[in-house]
Amino acid sequence: MSNLIGLGIVGLASILLLAFTLIKRKSPAVFRNINALTRLRRAAGLAVEDGTRLHVSLGRGGLLTPNGAGPLAGLALLRGLAEQASVSDRPPVVTSGEGALSALSQDTLESAYRAAGAEEQYQPINGRATGLTPFSYAAGAMPITRDEYISTTVLLGDFGPEAGLFADAAERDQSLLVAGASDPAAQAVLFASASDALIGEEMFAAPAYLNTDDAQRASLTVQDILRWLIILALLGLSAVKLLGIA
Repeated sequence: MSNLIGLGIVGLASILLLAFTLIKRKSPAVFRNINALTRLRRAAGLAVEDGTRLHVSLGRGGLLTPNGAGPLAGLALLRGLAEQASVSDRPPVVTSGEGALSALSQDTLESAYRAAGAEEQYQPINGRATGLTPFSYAAGAMPITRDEYISTTVLLGDFGPEAGLFADAAERDQSLLVAGASDPAAQAVLFASASDALIGEEMFAAPAYLNTDDAQRASLTVQDILRWLIILALLGLSAVKLLGIA
């Protein structure tokens, strides 16, 4: 029964996403202000102007694991940042702690440069797997902040307590750190140490704030609809329980 409910939710979300993607809005979408994403958008523009780089780290979780949604959000955010920075002499560098995720980061960078008409700027070496265990991944990624003119570090994906090492490296090198993670332990570390932390569903909303893609913007509407459906279901079940119907 639980599998059928889960499948139904996925099906409903897919239908809603397709519908809202195809519907053409008469006015531009209005999003609530998220300070972390406002600063990130500004920092991405400044990086192009002052010749520094963005470092995007996608975590170490596989895409087929329960925490795979975090790295997918990171890849979507990377697409928008890479397009924005495609005119820079120092393109973004992407790190991850999982082989398939590293390959996808390279593919995302390539597609972003192709979309921006700057294929010649793409370099596969800018998508890197820095280690395949939590702390080897962090240890391999930390020197990048110091050695490669990084002005802004973005953590978005599946991290554990090793996220504190990224935060420490960014603080030592005076780099802006915008971070969101799907693991509660990493969320606690980043909330206390990051310049700007993305809390809860904000990490999944991040791609829509930096992309102009209709599907990304439609996903925010679908999130709101599903959130209200869950609230109504909880209220309905509570009422049934109080009335002793079931």
